Amino acid sequence: MNKKSLGKKGLRSSGALLALLLTSLLASAPSQALELKVADSFPAGHYLVRLMLKPWMDEVTKRTNGAVTFTYYPNQQIGKAADMLRLTQSGVVDIGYIAPSYVSDKMPLSEVAQLPGAFETSCQGTLAYWKAAREGLLSSREYAPNKIKLLMEVVLPPYQVWTAKQKVETPKDLQGLKLRTTGGAQDLTLRALGAVPVRMAAPDAYESLSRGTMDGLLFPMESVVAYGLDKLVKHATEGVSFGSFIVAYSINQSVWDKLPEDVKKAMDEASEAIEPKACADVDKEQDATKAHLQQSGVSFEPLPEATRAEIKDKLKGVGQEWAAGHDSRGKQASAALKEFDGLLAAGGAK
Repeated sequence: MNKKSLGKKGLRSSGALLALLLTSLLASAPSQALELKVADSFPAGHYLVRLMLKPWMDEVTKRTNGAVTFTYYPNQQIGKAADMLRLTQSGVVDIGYIAPSYVSDKMPLSEVAQLPGAFETSCQGTLAYWKAAREGLLSSREYAPNKIKLLMEVVLPPYQVWTAKQKVETPKDLQGLKLRTTGGAQDLTLRALGAVPVRMAAPDAYESLSRGTMDGLLFPMESVVAYGLDKLVKHATEGVSFGSFIVAYSINQSVWDKLPEDVKKAMDEASEAIEPKACADVDKEQDATKAHLQQSGVSFEPLPEATRAEIKDKLKGVGQEWAAGHDSRGKQASAALKEFDGLLAAGGAK
């Protein structure tokens, strides 16, 4: 072979090597820089932002080699909790804190995870809801029609009754008490006990309770501290699940569809990783928060066995009442309840 042929062969080899190198570099290169807007109604430093949202955002940025970053708007800077679905759907924000309770007319079936007596820990409720909302009936009947995709969520530990004056030791003590709820299933829960539900978003609870227009709240322990309500409440029940609440962040479906595949993969992997960790951290913080509340002067009243049994008996029919009401309006609530109960059982909750 002459030198000319050898030269051409060498050039071809070099060209092939260069092409291979460029292909490799492009494949490993980060996606084009992308900044997403995230908004919620939580006060700065809220424990769920600390335990779930910020770790998730940091993990996505890390997995995309810094290509995806987030601008975070807390504390209702862009809109109130009840407006987050609309703001996310319209593209004002890319990712919004969309709590199904605040948009129960649009997401009624999600309240299946907020019924009383269903589970005892955050992780039991969280992992069951995650499967239903990402792969099951709630995914197709709630999230898809609203053109949003669930990215992360936590179902809070069972709600308790918190009161400013009245100690709750028997079911009779609940009669006529005006208590804050998130609406929907929680309203049914309180009516079954003879209490009066006062529907409002969490950020508005402090003012109403301080003015005396409410006697107390249905609330999770951590949020009592987060919203400064530990300065107002004096008594809390223990030993009965009065329902729960879903804290969920979702992305506009159109925004999701336009994301590069590697970014979608990074987000999905970050979501799958954060779910069990976030709910475990929420469960873990209960003891420390209870100690803080006790130091603040809040007394916890473990309900006597007879009282717990009587309350549970009164609440036994709430789930079926909830399902029947939605079934009559053409919603698949009984199917959602059956699916959720099955997921709880599979996870060891029932």
